[in-house]
Amino acid sequence: MQRNDSQSALVLGLAFRDFIHERVMSACFVLALAAVLLPLLVLFGLKFGIISNLLAPLKEDPRYRQIVPTGSGHFEPQWFTAMAERSDVEFIVPRTRAIAATMRVRDPAAESGRIISVELIPSAAGDPVLEELDAPTAYDRVVLSLDAADKLGIAAGDQIQGIVSRTYAREQQTELLPLQVTGVAPAGAFARDGMFVSHDLLIAIEDFRDGRAVPELGWTGSAARDAARSFAGFRLYARDIADVAGLRSGLLDQGIDVRTRLADIELVESMDRNLSIVFWIIATIAAAGFALSFSSSVWANVDRKRREFSVLRLTGFRGRSIVWFPVVQGALTALLGWLVAALVFLVVQAGLNALFFDNIGGGEAVCRLLPSHFLVALALTIAIAGIAAAAGGSRLAQLEPSLALREG
Repeated sequence: MQRNDSQSALVLGLAFRDFIHERVMSACFVLALAAVLLPLLVLFGLKFGIISNLLAPLKEDPRYRQIVPTGSGHFEPQWFTAMAERSDVEFIVPRTRAIAATMRVRDPAAESGRIISVELIPSAAGDPVLEELDAPTAYDRVVLSLDAADKLGIAAGDQIQGIVSRTYAREQQTELLPLQVTGVAPAGAFARDGMFVSHDLLIAIEDFRDGRAVPELGWTGSAARDAARSFAGFRLYARDIADVAGLRSGLLDQGIDVRTRLADIELVESMDRNLSIVFWIIATIAAAGFALSFSSSVWANVDRKRREFSVLRLTGFRGRSIVWFPVVQGALTALLGWLVAALVFLVVQAGLNALFFDNIGGGEAVCRLLPSHFLVALALTIAIAGIAAAAGGSRLAQLEPSLALREG
């Protein structure tokens, strides 16, 4: 075992020195490999950059993960509990009837006293559209949509007044509710005049409009609801865009008609699959062509130096140890070829991104690779070159030691 190790170490050293000595031929092999690898890096960089630009908004924008019921239903608390426990559900909260989920609000400090009507959106901890904002958890805490805040001239920290009306016992009744604006939602959170409120406040307003009392807010009416409550709808967000199709299918199986942006997601995913297929077909053909060419070159190089290799066999080197000679040179060729291709790719990448900067904008890159992509490319290149070199150098194990004496 020790002798084999020493032979292998010596062969490694000889292979490295021979690689340096045959620097012109070695440089040709390196450039040939770089010429094959560079177009693949550019092609994959374009594919990854373009698809990333298309997928990023889908993954980052929670609206693409939202599943909206198209009508009213009757959803029991147990149904919400079961849905919340699913691994593909990120967020779910009950919604009341649409007719009860509205409120008029105004800025009591404003001279004009402008009043606008807002939709009430139930919220809770982990609301994906509120991003860094804290979801309202109390009756008097709200988050305004950007449109509503602009119309009222309100900012986070300001006070507003909610106006809730109903007809009860043939009388028009109105309650005023002081509200603290804890934040203004991002522009994409809600495109209309809206207000994110706690689930408790939404239920209280529905009960009030149904003529029931809300003791927590001091609103009078008939006896509070004593039966289990069902809800007309829900706000539901999948954990990932890949979960939207499964959730949609499961809800449809339950007889719940929903609306999603699945078509947009599937379009981009289809483009990703098709481009991946094209890339791997081209990459496989290029890799097979290079492997065949490289193994043929190694075979020819073995023929050219068969006397030198037979001398090594004559001095006691085993055939399996000598096979490491072309494998080491193949690995060196792969490493240097990858390095040249990677450096040239960085230049090409910068040029392409500068060329399409005005079209893409926003600092996005039309062509880019992650560090992990370069490492995978290096590993695959070394593996392919090593296998090709071993196949081409398999003839070394068949060389007879006596060849050095016959041709000497």
